[in-house]
Amino acid sequence: MIRPIELVIFDCDGVLVDSERIAVRVDAVVLARMGWELTEAEIIDRFMGRSHRSMTRQMEEHLGRSLPADWEEEFEPLYRDALAAELAPVDGIVEALDALTHLSTCVASSGSHDKMRFTLGITDLHPRFEGRIYSATEVEHGKPAPDLFLHAARRMGVAPEACAVVEDSQYGLQAARAAGMRAFAYDGGMTPAARLEGPGTVVFDDMRRLPGLLADQ
Repeated sequence: MIRPIELVIFDCDGVLVDSERIAVRVDAVVLARMGWELTEAEIIDRFMGRSHRSMTRQMEEHLGRSLPADWEEEFEPLYRDALAAELAPVDGIVEALDALTHLSTCVASSGSHDKMRFTLGITDLHPRFEGRIYSATEVEHGKPAPDLFLHAARRMGVAPEACAVVEDSQYGLQAARAAGMRAFAYDGGMTPAARLEGPGTVVFDDMRRLPGLLADQ
């Protein structure tokens, strides 16, 4: 018998806040300044949904040198200024959250707590998840490993089989499936739909549909 969904775990970037278009544009500038020119499509394929540690590791491998722990600090104003000027909630997410008050919810993101406080704060979404926000900085392995989602489920006191994950990246969806959770792939972002598909995964393109899709499970 399939266990009813008790907890909905949301990714942050691209699922709650429409930040990825902004971040990828800035990423291209930052990487070029560091000596690695990539197209936006290549950045999406390599980095979207993965942790800062993973991005740094790939950069070091490509550049052939170690980067200081604070290498990104000089570029932080580029991201903050662009996000402060342009960031908005994902279309339809407020309506979806309003319709899901009967379920437990939390956030589990590859981003840091500082970043989520900023992005969720300026979009007025932070109060909806305060005290239930988890970062890949809290676990050993980021997405596509299942560690973060399993950590969030443990902290929320819910078994993995009673969890649903809402993601928009191929690596996040791989992590959800590896955790034994039901995966809901939001096809409203930058990752091609074909890369979101997989076993036990519902692909959808309108956040307003999410409550109904969850109810059907």
